[in-house]
Amino acid sequence: MSAHLHPMLNVAIKAARAAGAIINRAALDVESVRVAAKQTNDFVTEVDKAAEDIIIETLLEAYPDHGIWAEESGRREGTGAGKRHMWIIDPLDGTTNFIHGFPVYCVSIALMYNGKIEQAVVYDPSRNDLFCATKGRGAYLNDRRLRVAKRTQLRDCLISTGFPFRPGDNFKNYMAMLTEVMPRVSGVRRPGSAALDLAYIAAGFSDGFFETGLSPWDVAAGSLLVTEAGGLIGNFTGEADFLEQKECLAANPRIYGQLVGLLGKYSQFASAGDKAGVRQTLSVPTAAEGDKAAVAPAEIQPGADAPVTDTSKGDAAPF
Repeated sequence: MSAHLHPMLNVAIKAARAAGAIINRAALDVESVRVAAKQTNDFVTEVDKAAEDIIIETLLEAYPDHGIWAEESGRREGTGAGKRHMWIIDPLDGTTNFIHGFPVYCVSIALMYNGKIEQAVVYDPSRNDLFCATKGRGAYLNDRRLRVAKRTQLRDCLISTGFPFRPGDNFKNYMAMLTEVMPRVSGVRRPGSAALDLAYIAAGFSDGFFETGLSPWDVAAGSLLVTEAGGLIGNFTGEADFLEQKECLAANPRIYGQLVGLLGKYSQFASAGDKAGVRQTLSVPTAAEGDKAAVAPAEIQPGADAPVTDTSKGDAAPF
């Protein structure tokens, strides 16, 4: 830990590194890790729980009256002098990646004070990359000061995103957003850890990010990294109060405005006219759907003879 860092950030770094050590040990034999499903395609492991326990233990040892808001163990308010402090914790962001041995996952810890994120740590244990920020003091990767990328044209940008994966997610709406973005940018990536996606925006490794269905612990720490590195973050309409709104968009200021222009109409907070336009667009069959309908075989009624295809001219049979 560094003496020039804020004391609360130092404690968060200590907690993140302790959790990272647990994750790295488990990664040596990931096949033996016990996995449970919280719901379809949403997993939790014994490693998530052990990492969260050590994080909470480390934080409360230093600040026993602070509140805790953690992915696996839930939310409990602070008491006394710590009532306005809330630690927001994702002990292993990218669990699905982790259980497959795909090395894109991290520990995410943020401190919210009076409703504002004041401290942030995103730790990638597989690379030993430590992203951290204190409000008003900048964002850092290890000892390097971070700034968002300077690109100003979407066509030059690398955009990251996350796919919908839970039952009930609006996949069709997401595909419409992807259709808006993909032809206009240099490339789209789906790494699988929103906290790292946001850290990479702050570092200038990528230029923009959008995703739906995210929880506060997915984005709290990353949001401070982005803003302290000179970027912007909010919901799809550009409003900054996004933490519990389950939609997130982040980028450097020039690209942020362009992405809001593309994706704002897909926001749950879009105008009634924009929402009606999106519904109308989504209700029109795509070319592929139209082709599929055109070649679909005719329905055969019970007892009727099946249609016979004349192959005497050498035409390929339709099956």
